[in-house]
Amino acid sequence: MHVADSHDLIQVHGARENNLKNVSVEIPKRRLTVFTGVSGSGKSSLVFGTIAAESQRLINETYSAFVQGFMPSLARPDVDLLEGLTTAIIVDQERMGANSRSTVGTATDANAMLRIVFSRLGEPSAGPAFHYSFNVPAGACLRCEGMGTTTDIDLDELFDRDRSLAEGAITIPGYNVDGWQVRIFAASGFFDPNKPIRDYDERELHDFLHKEPVKVKIENINMTYEGLVPRVQKAFLQKDKDALQPHIRAFVERAVTFAACPECGGTRLNQAALASRINGVNIADACAMQISDLAAWVRGIDDRSVSPLLATLQRTLDSFVEIGLGYLSLDRPSGTLSGGEAQRTKMIRHLGSSLTDVSYIFDEPTVGLHPHDIQRMNGLLLRLRDKGNTVLVVEHKPETIAIADHVVDLGPGAGGAGGTVCFEGTVDGLRGSGTLTGRHLDYRARLKPQTRTPTGALAIRNATRHNLRDVSVDVPLGVLCVVTGVAGSGKSSLIHGSIPKGAGVVSVDQGAIRGSRRSNPATYTGLLDPIRTAFAKANGVKPALFSANSAGACPNCNGNGVIYTDLAMMAGVATVCEECEGKRFQATVLEYKLGGRDISEVLAMPVTEAKEFFGAGKAKNTAAHAILARLADVGLGYLSLGQPLTTLSGGERQRLKLAIHMAEKGGVYVLDEPTTGLHLADVEQLLGLLDRLVDAGKSVIVIEHHLAVMAAADWIIDIGPGAGHDGGTIVFEGTPADLVETRGTLTGQHLAEYVGAGAAASK
Repeated sequence: MHVADSHDLIQVHGARENNLKNVSVEIPKRRLTVFTGVSGSGKSSLVFGTIAAESQRLINETYSAFVQGFMPSLARPDVDLLEGLTTAIIVDQERMGANSRSTVGTATDANAMLRIVFSRLGEPSAGPAFHYSFNVPAGACLRCEGMGTTTDIDLDELFDRDRSLAEGAITIPGYNVDGWQVRIFAASGFFDPNKPIRDYDERELHDFLHKEPVKVKIENINMTYEGLVPRVQKAFLQKDKDALQPHIRAFVERAVTFAACPECGGTRLNQAALASRINGVNIADACAMQISDLAAWVRGIDDRSVSPLLATLQRTLDSFVEIGLGYLSLDRPSGTLSGGEAQRTKMIRHLGSSLTDVSYIFDEPTVGLHPHDIQRMNGLLLRLRDKGNTVLVVEHKPETIAIADHVVDLGPGAGGAGGTVCFEGTVDGLRGSGTLTGRHLDYRARLKPQTRTPTGALAIRNATRHNLRDVSVDVPLGVLCVVTGVAGSGKSSLIHGSIPKGAGVVSVDQGAIRGSRRSNPATYTGLLDPIRTAFAKANGVKPALFSANSAGACPNCNGNGVIYTDLAMMAGVATVCEECEGKRFQATVLEYKLGGRDISEVLAMPVTEAKEFFGAGKAKNTAAHAILARLADVGLGYLSLGQPLTTLSGGERQRLKLAIHMAEKGGVYVLDEPTTGLHLADVEQLLGLLDRLVDAGKSVIVIEHHLAVMAAADWIIDIGPGAGHDGGTIVFEGTPADLVETRGTLTGQHLAEYVGAGAAASK
């Protein structure tokens, strides 16, 4: 054997990122390895925080210092040795670019190929391929500059005409009287900052609202001044609305009306591009088609001059269909895709790639997938492996664990109780290993012997949002109702889009949580307040001392715990603050104790430990204990109180929001795939929690694909039969037992198999 062929393992020795306890593993290359373990056991720390991070860092180091200056900084992970790494391609669930010019077509190169086809075959031709692009002036509609919408701004939402600038006339979020945003207006010299805006003459009003960019000197600093309207357009309107923080999005929705551009009808293209057609279809029509229909249309084009290109385009469109995204259209803005859809869209670029011997790293690729779609996803993962790539997958679903060549199971618990390798080997080995994952791999939930009787209903009538076809349905209240169906069938459109507003509905989703890297579970849940008060009371000092964002902050790092150094040309670095050693507080504050612990030790506690700490003894505190009990209830017992919110996964964010809403009086909870990121053992705990909520008089509506959740439901609403225009109708409503008996839908078939296997296993 040639010595070059001997490097067939990725070797990790002594990994200590986050909660990993000196972990050493050997991962076979050109195989599919699945990483399992409860939430918080250390899977992501090993796969993303160690292996992927170091692969990325080593590649970045091959670029020139100039190029590195534009890249994010990556510190070397805390590990003794990493051998045999390959180039890593990370396919995660981060939402795709929030640029409103980005669509599914531009993000996957499908648009680029279509443009070439139209430039060759379109009649009359609009010119070269870029004349069909709405992102360059040659193809963009002149009126809306390729955005597809025109905006009208309600000036009364931007400022109060009766006030002067000095009195805070500008009412836009972030425009404070003493902040730079307002000072540049007040000190520009174009108008009197003490004069109410209604008294401005025509020229002053024009300069205030519409003046084109001009250099001005303010407090001896050269700055660019421009009118308020173009400034608002640049700051708020060129970003995708869904990516804005909630309070800013609310402002934009109040201040701006969006309408389809009258010139191009929302297609974003100019008249020359729209006039060019192939078989009567222009490029905007093609991009608006459902991808499964577009694939069929492309098959009908027969022209030898572009046949290699058509073949590639065909493969790309077929990949969409195969991966369960055939219901999308190429003109769908990429910012509107869910996390799972975004991850699968990114996969498409890699399926057609000629690269081999790279590592593809996936984070729960089954998120948002119906059991029917998971089989297809498994096929794609195996295809990537068979091209000679190393595929690493962090996953909880037994259907995907089953196809692994190699399994690494981390645990045994979460947080401090995890971080070790419990098992390494084959799937059959895992089954017999006795680990938490091994024991649960063949776990099957049973159908409820008795389902609850609804206490009322939420009436949805004639819903037509997105692909819904005039749907009317009564969603039962006072029970656990599960809404299911393949990805793209219309579940979210029905539940999020059509439930009547003001029905006491609390929607708990996986969206980002507003807050900076200073925010953590303690600040977000309001837990820090009773803790600060308890510390202050026990020590006879003011509560502000026990906040790292206030009086108690370490002066060296301003309470961040780390110091961010900007290295200009090179990538910036974050280093642990030497003064407070990452504890975030002044040394004097740490001398004050509560129940023998200082504030930094309390914030380092995981929820379960803190719950015991505040539950009894000297530190007993009912307010803190109640919040901690809710956090433990939703399966976040392993999170430390001071962990930055920016490090939480989508499923963790949803469960954190749920913990907060549980204290509210809302009567109806809508949960969107709450099992995301949950280990099989944790799913049982979640089901117990949902049952307790219903028993306490709440109504729980869950959009879910997990068969264990369907089995535990009182009522199921199944939407389909397919996705996109093949979905949008109710194909079943009734009890899980009825669904299993009729087996009339895809969901019914999978659920029948699932509970059947459970019955067989328990005999």
